[in-house]
Amino acid sequence: MTKLKALNGFKDIVPGEVELWQRVEAKARDIFSRFNFSEIRMPILEKTELFARSIGEATDIVEKEMYTFVDKQITMRPEATASLLRAYIQHGLHVQKPVQRLFTIGPMFRHERPQKGRLRQFHQMDVEVLGAANPRVDAELMAMGAMLLQDLGVSVSLEMNSLGCPDCRPVFRKVLLDFIEERYEALCDDCKRRSTSNPLRVLDCKNPACREQVTEAPSIQDHLCDGCSEHFTAVQESLQQLGVDYSLNKFMVRGLDYYSRTTFEFITTDLGAQAAVGAGGRYDGLVEQLGGPKNVPGIGFALGIERLVLLLQQQEEEMEKNTIDLFVVGLGEKASQYAFPLVHSLRKNGLQTAMDHEGRSLKSQMKQANKAGARYALIIGENELEQGQAVLRNMESQEQQDVAIGSDIDGISNLLVEKI
Repeated sequence: MTKLKALNGFKDIVPGEVELWQRVEAKARDIFSRFNFSEIRMPILEKTELFARSIGEATDIVEKEMYTFVDKQITMRPEATASLLRAYIQHGLHVQKPVQRLFTIGPMFRHERPQKGRLRQFHQMDVEVLGAANPRVDAELMAMGAMLLQDLGVSVSLEMNSLGCPDCRPVFRKVLLDFIEERYEALCDDCKRRSTSNPLRVLDCKNPACREQVTEAPSIQDHLCDGCSEHFTAVQESLQQLGVDYSLNKFMVRGLDYYSRTTFEFITTDLGAQAAVGAGGRYDGLVEQLGGPKNVPGIGFALGIERLVLLLQQQEEEMEKNTIDLFVVGLGEKASQYAFPLVHSLRKNGLQTAMDHEGRSLKSQMKQANKAGARYALIIGENELEQGQAVLRNMESQEQQDVAIGSDIDGISNLLVEKI
């Protein structure tokens, strides 16, 4: 009988891993509460129209990636913002409080090619601020994301851009279309199609040939209207005021049509092609576009939990490899008796030190040293005791040197600290 397995792109979260998920989620809830966010939970299924109207019919998500029940015209949510705004409008949350700070954590679904850090069922933590247009809110939201990632011990860089607004984007669109037209034949089929429907997406194409073509593309930052330029400058000044490091990226346009003005990504170099750990931006016209009240600004971001967990697992593996400075190999009872107080003295001196107490062979103890991630091994046997010379081995280079040993345990400990 064929063994049943999870669907391709869908993954079980088993004991030993789920604890990391709980740690990430608990830290997120802690940080979000400090910034006065409240949790909201939405259903997984929504009307397909919601995502077509919000994300954009010409986007990859709507065209290629959504799990849609065509006969029912319902879709498993591919992202959280549209669902959250639908709930915000439906329940009149804008009436209850003029500025809503909301977050949600849960699964999303996209039919993509599964790879490391990218699954067909994936999980996000999503935060949104609705009803606040001040650029300080943009900076505060990015600072909150940076704080969460820093508290988790995840190393990322923050990249930012502005996509302008309906007043200044048409001017840039014309400049960009002129640039694209000169290179049209060298672009991939997707970019050729997008060049008329959404030319900004050409800047975001992952095809290497297309990326080479747009290297010298004009920057929207040079075509912002006065209002967008002032907003973008104020966001940067606010980030500097909060001590949050960032860099500008003119190619960041994001894969969803609803963004305007500020867009940003948290980038890591530790996950290969899946560089973005989280991303978001401002969407000031989206509430009205979905049938809600006019003039309700919004901004938010989402962090991918799978990618955060991968980074934490890599860090823990690295820590495990480097948790031990020295493994003392005692061969025989006399050598072990000698090593016992030496190990204690080394620990008092600040070295992470381990030894075997079961009288195992040299080969077995060296395997233990490797498994513990020891940087060095000190080998002491009966011959070494008689000669007064132990062997100190560098576990990475395999280079060895003799170390004088004798009755002065603390003196030997000090000497080893200097060498290690």
